[in-house]
Amino acid sequence: MKRLNVAVAGNPNSGKSTLINAIAGTSLQVGNWPGVTVEKKMATLKIEDLTINLVDLPGTYSLSPYTQEEVIARDFLVKEKPDIIIDVVDSTNLERNLYLTVQLLELGIPVILALNIFDEAKKKGYEFDIVKLEELLGVKVIPTVATKKDGVENILHYIKEFAEGKSVHSPKKINYGEDIENSLKIIEEALKTSNPSILSLYPSRWLALKILEEDQLVLKETGINEDAYFLKKAKEHFINAHEEDIESILADIRYGIASGVTREILSKREVRRLDLTERIDRVVLNRYLGIPIFLTAMWLVFKIAFDFSSPLSDWIDSTISGVVTKWSKFVLETMGTPEWLVSLVTEGVIAGVGAVLVFLPVIAVMMFIITFLEGSGYMARAAFVMDRLMHSIGLHGKSFIPMLLGFGCNVPSIYATRVLETERDRKLTAMLVPLMSCGARLPVYVIFIGAFFAQNAANVLWSLYVLGILIAVLLGLFLKRTLFKGFAPVFIMELPPYRVPVLRDLMVHTWQKLKHFVVKAGTYIFAVSIIMWFLLNTPYGVEKENSILGRIGKTISPVFAPLGFGTWEASSSLVAGLIAKEVVVSTMAQIYVDDEGENKGESEAAEVNEEGRDENLKRETERGFFEDLKDIMLSFAEAIRDSFVSLFSGLSIHSLKAEEDEEQKPLQSKLKGIFSPLSAYAFLVFVLLYWPCVVVGIAMRQEFGSWKLYGQTMIIHSALAWLVAFLIFQGGKMLGF
Repeated sequence: MKRLNVAVAGNPNSGKSTLINAIAGTSLQVGNWPGVTVEKKMATLKIEDLTINLVDLPGTYSLSPYTQEEVIARDFLVKEKPDIIIDVVDSTNLERNLYLTVQLLELGIPVILALNIFDEAKKKGYEFDIVKLEELLGVKVIPTVATKKDGVENILHYIKEFAEGKSVHSPKKINYGEDIENSLKIIEEALKTSNPSILSLYPSRWLALKILEEDQLVLKETGINEDAYFLKKAKEHFINAHEEDIESILADIRYGIASGVTREILSKREVRRLDLTERIDRVVLNRYLGIPIFLTAMWLVFKIAFDFSSPLSDWIDSTISGVVTKWSKFVLETMGTPEWLVSLVTEGVIAGVGAVLVFLPVIAVMMFIITFLEGSGYMARAAFVMDRLMHSIGLHGKSFIPMLLGFGCNVPSIYATRVLETERDRKLTAMLVPLMSCGARLPVYVIFIGAFFAQNAANVLWSLYVLGILIAVLLGLFLKRTLFKGFAPVFIMELPPYRVPVLRDLMVHTWQKLKHFVVKAGTYIFAVSIIMWFLLNTPYGVEKENSILGRIGKTISPVFAPLGFGTWEASSSLVAGLIAKEVVVSTMAQIYVDDEGENKGESEAAEVNEEGRDENLKRETERGFFEDLKDIMLSFAEAIRDSFVSLFSGLSIHSLKAEEDEEQKPLQSKLKGIFSPLSAYAFLVFVLLYWPCVVVGIAMRQEFGSWKLYGQTMIIHSALAWLVAFLIFQGGKMLGF
């Protein structure tokens, strides 16, 4: 069986990810490149007797070693030597994309040029001479529309022909002019004589170009000294005849080739109608309307997420706290499991992890909508709109991209700071990212908003997200004058055209983002839930207030008393939240799990209720497993129906409204007896701002090489959280709230 290694390269926003999803389908596997956190996508396909290993390289504009993505892409192409490259080119921006194509040709590897987004180019009136493009570059050119899978079969057919030796295309050797060609010849001949083994490791012409450019990574890997005689001889003419450095001259030549090829093969007929992207941008990028539109868009995200997901969250809650808990307890007790282990499984693991999984639907919907906005091209506009605001804190609009990602999860946002050019910008942005309200905080928001602010859920939730942004601005103003002095660089960013994302791609990317939350719930939140159970039940049988965690909570509770939540329960849950913000809810669920009957303050009534619950459990168990399974399926269908009804029921968020005749959920009911609306909001603000979770710290450690930045962030954010919550609670009391 033949095996072929295929690399997929291309610019960002060229539709590369969509095309590889169209080719690979569900076989696409996602991981990280060895030693780094940049996403790696791979797939193995089989066509008759041919096995194709497909590798999706990070999106780059060139192969110069200036960013981690460029280094990864270049190293794979140079060292792994794939058999063929699929170069995904945005046909609506051909000249810019061909700059990377020219660099790919320097490697001497056969190239398939996927002329992507071909339908949009046709609508713009572009006409391509594909035959001439193939002749000029020595590549196979295939028009594609990745969103419709157009051209995918042609790509796979050509790859099969290539494997069978039927391909007649070989990359053209780009002529860089007499001066450079003579210098390259000197270097190649010197390497053949002095170090021929190096030429077996790298493409010879590419290696000569990199040595001539004095590429520091290549010189270090090959052990070639900048003062080598042959290199001095090769550069001698440039030093005497040219004012610019060799790297700049080569870049100009590559751009010139890209421009010349584009003029040769592309013609544009006049299209009088105004481009849709331009028409939308006249409104979205308006200096007065841009920010209000962005804030309105975020409010709509919250509305849709809560309206649609709430019935599904209720279904998960009732299933886990009802059927799952009931049958787990029945099975354990039937096996003669000790009482403490039954309690650990039902009250610790199931109640803890279940309390977090309840919020899976709302997080999934939010991630789906944010992914839609990213794929549509709007998120790039949001960064552009925020550029002026970001400049005020010593950054530029590009820094807002990691912050936007922070609305999903702060951890990938820390990794996303590598798109910034300077270490100062990366560190300052990383310190501000945790102020963006991530999905992990949503469970806390939802449980408190449902209990105290159901009638104004959208406004309260929106206020928390906006408050995080405002605090980030204020903190940035402070930090740029203290820890991070310097000037913000000029904002240069490509604004892709507006597109309607493909549903399948949205689902794939949403799952990749949601998987992080699911893995946390299934791994270390599971572990933390067990730890919290032991801390709440040690010694076993003791009142939770006198447990280890209870005593810790009581010790630190005076610190939070001026903020309105100086109880051991609230303090204990905040301690647990240092690990992950979701754990705040799961810890509260464990603290209050057996307290429904204590609301009246009568221990005897609690015992009666406990006996009643046990009797009900026994009767319910007798109904049988299949009856429960049937109820789960029927209730799921009802939840789906209610989700769509709730979504279209009006402009206000109905999903969090508390119906007067509906029994309050135990945890929310308990919270109402401990918090007031004012202290509840202060608590939410504290959760928004305090101590970034440990996983964020690990990400900072990986990105910046030490724990120092995380330590600084931890101290500053916690102090900010206390101060802002104090001002809200005490200020609210003074105003009579």
